[in-house]
Amino acid sequence: MNEAIPEPAPSGKIELRASTLDGAGRGVFATVPLADGELVESCPVIALPDKRDRARLRKTGLVNYYFLWGKERKHAAICLGFGSLYNHSYEPNCFYVKRIEEAQMDFYALRDIQAGEELTVNYNGVPTDTRTLWIRSIPPANAVASERSSRSFIERVRRLLER
Repeated sequence: MNEAIPEPAPSGKIELRASTLDGAGRGVFATVPLADGELVESCPVIALPDKRDRARLRKTGLVNYYFLWGKERKHAAICLGFGSLYNHSYEPNCFYVKRIEEAQMDFYALRDIQAGEELTVNYNGVPTDTRTLWIRSIPPANAVASERSSRSFIERVRRLLER
């Protein structure tokens, strides 16, 4: 018997429009105020299990829209909803949690966010990670994040997910 899979529904909290960031095309924006720790969007993911898919994606227009996937981050995945359209910031106002087993990604507010504000994530995964990105048009961060700050964030995510 097939188990029904709930269909994703737009959160009503966000919309897509022209980004306010230099060099970015579209961006995801809050349509209502969002509280620190609030779930912004839950996105289904299409996992690509063939290890060769990453090399294939790098040759397409999807090169900057896929996520590393799997426990060892050897695979690729396309995040549906607006998940692949959040722009990068080294000072993001959101973060994401990959739910590998559920083939889902959840996006959360990292702080209180005003309606109309563009939502950003750190493409490195952890908001405090200042490693230079693979996207050449995004300049490197000016400061190096501390390991303590990264550990603090990880503990915060664990507490949030335990709710």
